[in-house]
Amino acid sequence: MKIYLIGFMGCGKSVLGKRLASRLKLDFADLDNLIEERYKMTVPGIFSHFDESVFRKIESEMLKTFSSSNENFVLSCGGGTPCFNNNMEIINFSGISVYIKLNAKALTDRLLKSKTNRPLIKGVRPDQLFQKVDEILEKRESFYNQAQIIVDGINLKPEDVILRLPNQFN
Repeated sequence: MKIYLIGFMGCGKSVLGKRLASRLKLDFADLDNLIEERYKMTVPGIFSHFDESVFRKIESEMLKTFSSSNENFVLSCGGGTPCFNNNMEIINFSGISVYIKLNAKALTDRLLKSKTNRPLIKGVRPDQLFQKVDEILEKRESFYNQAQIIVDGINLKPEDVILRLPNQFN
């Protein structure tokens, strides 16, 4: 089974993904990390040397390649992955999509504490971050809500997701 974790940057996809994969005895991968390994460049580097459209094309190609494999896995997708090209269709067709849902306030609080370099909020002042997060989240929510499973991201544990998966996992 292929499990895709989707949601806004900072919602906890990678942290939950590692724990979920461990509990289900599946491989774990992070789509952004796969891109960085393959292209020998960080995601922020791709954004700054090229632009977002180049990154989104690479992201879609990597998603197609990874999802067409015969392997079972838990994949943490980038925050924008479901929102471009036909990525959400690929995700839902090839596996189970799980949206880790958080509101803009909770996401802003997490992003303010995060040490991760995130290209879409680069240069945004802390006092403007909530507005930026709210704006991006509003544009992406319709894609995220196409997920087969939607879970509340506050205090989320692997068991909360496992209980919602088809019977072969719980």
